[in-house]
Amino acid sequence: MTPQDPGQIQQQYAHGNPRPLSGYVTLMGVYSLLAGGLLAWARSAAKEDRQLGWGDLARLGVATARLSRLLTKDSVTSPLRAPLTRYAGHGLPSEVNEEVAGWARKRPLPHAVAELVTCPFCMAQWTATGLVCAHVLAPRTARLATDILVAAAGADAVQYAVASLEHVERRLGQDA
Repeated sequence: MTPQDPGQIQQQYAHGNPRPLSGYVTLMGVYSLLAGGLLAWARSAAKEDRQLGWGDLARLGVATARLSRLLTKDSVTSPLRAPLTRYAGHGLPSEVNEEVAGWARKRPLPHAVAELVTCPFCMAQWTATGLVCAHVLAPRTARLATDILVAAAGADAVQYAVASLEHVERRLGQDA
């Protein structure tokens, strides 16, 4: 296999679709620098070698999922995403679906960032890194923050369950 220039690799990979590979590389670099810096800071600043238990990891998992959806999907946080995205319709209750803005599609880094800030799965890596490092650096404060996020996730689950029951009740009423 012969080496190819990055432009050829981009074209062959994307099959004509706008894929911001160089933007992804930049984001990976930024994430690596931030995560490496946070980890180095946490290692030097921690008073003890703090091991997170299974309960901590479960709480952090739920908090990460909630924070990621809050940042990427909530209607209330849409002004933060609006410079790079465009409204594409309603999502789940209190959420919106957005797509990469036309101008951002033309530039790899804004395109990649727009995809990051609209994808809860992509954002989870970033939020998990911050939350875990916060637990090492400031455990009491981080626990309070994650407890709030876990409580909100629990409330979301109850709201979705009630909405599902209401939907079933409406359908049963229509069938009667």
